[in-house]
Amino acid sequence: MTRILVVEDEPGIALGLEDDLRTEGYEVEVAADGVTAARRAREAPFDLILLDIMLPGKDGFEVCRELRKAGVRVPVMMLTARTQEAEKVMGFELGADDYVTKPFGTRELRARIKALLRRANGEAPADAECYRFGDVEVDFRRGEMRRNGLSVELTPIEFKLMSALVRSGGRVLSRNLLLEAAWGANTFASDRIVDNHIVNLRKKIEPDPGNPRYLKNVRGLGYRFDA
Repeated sequence: MTRILVVEDEPGIALGLEDDLRTEGYEVEVAADGVTAARRAREAPFDLILLDIMLPGKDGFEVCRELRKAGVRVPVMMLTARTQEAEKVMGFELGADDYVTKPFGTRELRARIKALLRRANGEAPADAECYRFGDVEVDFRRGEMRRNGLSVELTPIEFKLMSALVRSGGRVLSRNLLLEAAWGANTFASDRIVDNHIVNLRKKIEPDPGNPRYLKNVRGLGYRFDA
């Protein structure tokens, strides 16, 4: 059974989340402060952490930083009433995998949890030879991509971008990170060139390029691979 740690200090919200997630079939544990959350996340095997930012003891940023520093790789979804872009960027830089802004609907939260769990379970390890999603197969060993079994022609830059996104495990990659992955650390190219190549990649892998399913733009942050 999938185990979720809910870290929320408001009893009403915590109880609502616990009841809803249990109804969905998840095993749920609740922590009401940052110190307890950091300790339990290191002690017990959880599949996902729902982490509020405003917490007593340690805030969500501190908890996330501490867990990543300790090598805990459990997916973290932050719950926050804050909407400032800078704070979201900080959360991602500290190792958060997704954000939900309060107030949120239960349907949205359920969908985001399922998507994050899928990404975590489907992450391509660094030494993987192939990765499949939908009707697409990325062959890292041969430097090829196939769709419905047929070879898809990619430029070297497109393949490097695709590899970086697939191997990211659902994390948001900034344009600067993608520039470095595909063009090299000392490139003088504009980060907007990334957008042009993403458009081309979507035409080659998306069922509907105008409404992308796999290569998602995260406004103000960069791109994320969802599969």
